[in-house]
Amino acid sequence: MLPDGFLAPKYLGWMLQGWGMTLWATLLVVAASTLLGIAFAAARESARPALVRASGVYLSVFRNTPLLVQLLFWYFGIPALLPEAWVQWLNGVHALALGGVVLVRWPSFEFLAALVGLVAYSTAYVGEDIRSGLRGVPASQRTAALALGLTPTQALRHVVLPQALRIALPPLFGQYMNILKNTSLGMAVGLLELSYRARQAEAETWKTFQVYAVATLLYIAAIAVLELLAQRLQRRRAYMLPGA
Repeated sequence: MLPDGFLAPKYLGWMLQGWGMTLWATLLVVAASTLLGIAFAAARESARPALVRASGVYLSVFRNTPLLVQLLFWYFGIPALLPEAWVQWLNGVHALALGGVVLVRWPSFEFLAALVGLVAYSTAYVGEDIRSGLRGVPASQRTAALALGLTPTQALRHVVLPQALRIALPPLFGQYMNILKNTSLGMAVGLLELSYRARQAEAETWKTFQVYAVATLLYIAAIAVLELLAQRLQRRRAYMLPGA
């Protein structure tokens, strides 16, 4: 018999499951938004007016509307435009099994909608931080790379971009922390992340303080890991570039 002030293992298990979903969603959004952010930053700095205008429109749309509204749009708005058969397929249960063992399971539509919404929103911010890093690289670096015979794409990939990412490292990790916290809005579309699980546990136990204290500690632990990783990478950057 647990003391009245403690949460039962069942509810702690719910919280840990939600925390795992939060970490998994954060990892996927960070990876996708970083890759797309590089392409976005390159488009913003491109000499092609069409790419510059298109990326500017993207920036205005996704930075000037609330993330919650965007998530609701992906979850409720987009399905309204799709054929009914597609919607049923997206909401269905699909799995790739071998010998009775499930190898790959199709994610829920709630997970897909939250992931797409978070990636689309985060790319605008991550891309702008990477763009700032690109602008921080001296023009002579690109000129020297071109003089050595590299194509503009090779110069960007092998010379300019690595330096830009090192410059943009501190604000990028700030964005990654925001992504982790923004996953909590996924509860609005049914994503079973930490905040959703905390709400479930609180509704059943009425132990509001205990439930949200545990949730807060789990968020703090995840953010602390990101902060430690950022500090370690910063020290490594300072070691590699002592004059920076």
